[in-house]
Amino acid sequence: MMDTWDLLILGVLAVPICAIAALVMAVGARSRLRLLEYRMGELEGRFFRLVGTVEEARSAEIQPEPVMPEPTEPEPAEPAEPEPLQPEEGEIEATKAARPPISLEERFGTQWAVWVGGLALALGGFFLVRYSIEQGWFGPAMRVALGALLALTLLAAGEWTRRNEIHNRLSNLPSAYIPGVLTAAGTAIAYADAYAAYALYGFIVPAIAFLLLGVVALATLAAALLHGPALAGLGLVGAYLTPLIVSTEVPSYWGLYLYLAAVTAAAFALARARLWRWLAITAVLFSLAWSLPRIDDLSVLAPHIFHLITGFVFAAALIVSGFLFGPDAEPGRIDGISSGALAAYLLGAGLLVVATQHDAAALAAFSLLVAATVAIAWRAESAAAAVPAAAIFIAFVFAQWAIGFNVSEFVYGRGQVPEFAGYLYGMHLILGAGFAVLFGAAGFLAQGRSARPLPPILWSTSAVFAPIAILVALYYRIAEFDRSVPFATTALLLAALFAYATELLAKREPRPGSASATAIFATGAVASLALSLSMALEKGWLTVALALMVPGIAWIIEKRPLPALRWLAAAMVMLVLARIAWDPRIVGANLGTRPIFNWLLYGYGIPAASFWVAGNLLRRGKDDVPARIVDAAAILFTVLLVSFEIRHYLTGDPYKSSGSLNEIALFVVVGLALAIGLERIGLRSGSIVHSIGAIAIAGVTLLIILVGLGFTGNPLFSSQSVGGPVINLILLGYGIPAVLAAVLALVTRGHRPELYSASAAVVAVTLAIGYLSLEVRTLYHGPILSEGLNSDAEQYTYSAVWLAFGVALLAAGILFHSRALRFASSAVVMLTVLKVFFIDMSNLTGVYRALSFIGLGIVLMGIGWFYQRLLFPRAAQ
Repeated sequence: MMDTWDLLILGVLAVPICAIAALVMAVGARSRLRLLEYRMGELEGRFFRLVGTVEEARSAEIQPEPVMPEPTEPEPAEPAEPEPLQPEEGEIEATKAARPPISLEERFGTQWAVWVGGLALALGGFFLVRYSIEQGWFGPAMRVALGALLALTLLAAGEWTRRNEIHNRLSNLPSAYIPGVLTAAGTAIAYADAYAAYALYGFIVPAIAFLLLGVVALATLAAALLHGPALAGLGLVGAYLTPLIVSTEVPSYWGLYLYLAAVTAAAFALARARLWRWLAITAVLFSLAWSLPRIDDLSVLAPHIFHLITGFVFAAALIVSGFLFGPDAEPGRIDGISSGALAAYLLGAGLLVVATQHDAAALAAFSLLVAATVAIAWRAESAAAAVPAAAIFIAFVFAQWAIGFNVSEFVYGRGQVPEFAGYLYGMHLILGAGFAVLFGAAGFLAQGRSARPLPPILWSTSAVFAPIAILVALYYRIAEFDRSVPFATTALLLAALFAYATELLAKREPRPGSASATAIFATGAVASLALSLSMALEKGWLTVALALMVPGIAWIIEKRPLPALRWLAAAMVMLVLARIAWDPRIVGANLGTRPIFNWLLYGYGIPAASFWVAGNLLRRGKDDVPARIVDAAAILFTVLLVSFEIRHYLTGDPYKSSGSLNEIALFVVVGLALAIGLERIGLRSGSIVHSIGAIAIAGVTLLIILVGLGFTGNPLFSSQSVGGPVINLILLGYGIPAVLAAVLALVTRGHRPELYSASAAVVAVTLAIGYLSLEVRTLYHGPILSEGLNSDAEQYTYSAVWLAFGVALLAAGILFHSRALRFASSAVVMLTVLKVFFIDMSNLTGVYRALSFIGLGIVLMGIGWFYQRLLFPRAAQ
């Protein structure tokens, strides 16, 4: 409750406030009168000019018109007389001739000397008082009286010079404003004198000192209406620092905030009257700073609430453009000062809520200011930027309540803090629902009301962000991110509402910002649907739910081709990638031992399939950056899926590599299959992503073939068992890859460079020879190929098999009219010839050496016959 001193302070402070208001009205009336005189003079001048024109026309009618020759060139028209500029409210300036620039000497004599002189006057007063104290000339009472007299003298001199300048019309000279300097010096001495009477001599009690200093500050602000911004700055700083200068052991927060209410009202009124934006900003910052002392003390909660609400009311009434007594506003234009002033007091109210551990009264005050902000922004578009700020502060308040973070302990470092009242779910559920309805309904209904695009975008952003942020905070605090059917249902309902809003807005006539707002509501629908899925399913399904949103967005784009939605699809892809980067195992280490059908399949397979579908849908519109991002993600997730599944199948850990032939063979088979598939897809889609992806995968696979199959995993150099004689690891690592490499060569023929297809064919032939050779060794050595010695029969078999393979390639080349196959056949045959002459001749003995050469000769003769008779028959002689 307010005591007697508080009431006395309130009554005394009301007087200068009323005086300031009256002075503002007087200044406004005087400005309007001078504006009327100015316009009357302008009309009079136009009248005389018109009369002169009429007289000239009459004279021209009496005299005969001279005959003038036709001009060869059109005469330039005389420039039209410019219309006089309309002066702004409260600012009447007569038409002046252009002045020459001010010289250094003139600036020194007319400006610097005056300002330094004013400072010297103030310091002189201070030093005079100090000297009188040192010399003991006067007693304390006389010193205070003389200081007051000096202050009054300077104030009177300032007023006299002001009126004298007005009388002599010297106020527009390019010089420092002498009346303002004198008045500033007088107010500074008045501050010092009142403080000395309180702090040095104890003549007055703190309440009276506080009152005197406040009156001096308010009077300084009032004088700034007449003397300019410098005095306003001095008065503002003095007014807000007065409570720091005068303090008591038991401070009265009611008295403090009553005083600050008067100061803030005066500052805002002065800022409004003179349109000083800097003054409004400074007053808001000072006022917000004064809301922080003991903000967590529940015993002074009511004064804090009073301070924030009154500051908000004064800002809304005097600062917000286009609202109540605020400045004029341009339709659709958002003003930073108007929005920022409201947002500052909302921030203070939000800090009060979290500092008091969500006290009911603080929550009520915060909710009141939020609702008032929405209402003011609805009425005045200049404050529309305060709406998303309010949504952000709501999210902050609910997030702090959800995680239970104690702001007071963090800021003040106190050891014991009240237990956080996190169990009050009912109040926050009601508030959350109310805020969601308020922002959602207002954001939708605000569409189509503005002539500019930014306000509807801000409204729609707030309408989507606030409900989703509140729902997530409640979900975390109550369900702890576990499965919750009620929350999933709520999110699904929210998605339906956003989708319905999107459909309604899409059917309306185009308005500024309507396309972006529609896309934002569509984004909210997709995000809410993803949230619903993550709430209804286990934690690992969050990745799946987010991925499934991408084809959903792509489908919406086909129905409603909004450009912003394409980037939303790309953003959702990046969100899934971030989720995978955070935990590549999707559900932690508990993947299980079941091959293929585990969380890797769900966590990577479903996103991969979703991105393939979404990329195809997006490319129907155009192959732009978002579509390429989705296509690239589809390839990436497919590669990650097969890679992790292979490692999990072989080692039980997707991060662990075995380095065995099994793993290398599987990687080669999958890599070649993916390259072939991307080549086929790229031919149909024409996407550069598919083309580059095919080349990249083929290049990595070739490296694995050279290093892995050629050396590290080659069974000739290891003791790994290859299995049975036919169905074994050799078939998997060399036979199947040989076929796939041949298919890749055929698929790329004609649309890739010839070198690319030829390289694939060489790899295919090399793998085939490797397969045949290792199979022969398996027949002679069993599953461990690195053991045992080579026999003559084995060496002969190699030659026979290679030769048969060359003949088979030749037959295939003739059958399919393939020049590449015939070249491959020639290469294999030449390799066999080299083996027979350089290896078999020296290593084989007995019948095997003879059979090797006889067989080679017969085959070569047969090949020659084929070429002569079928491929290149000679013409008859």
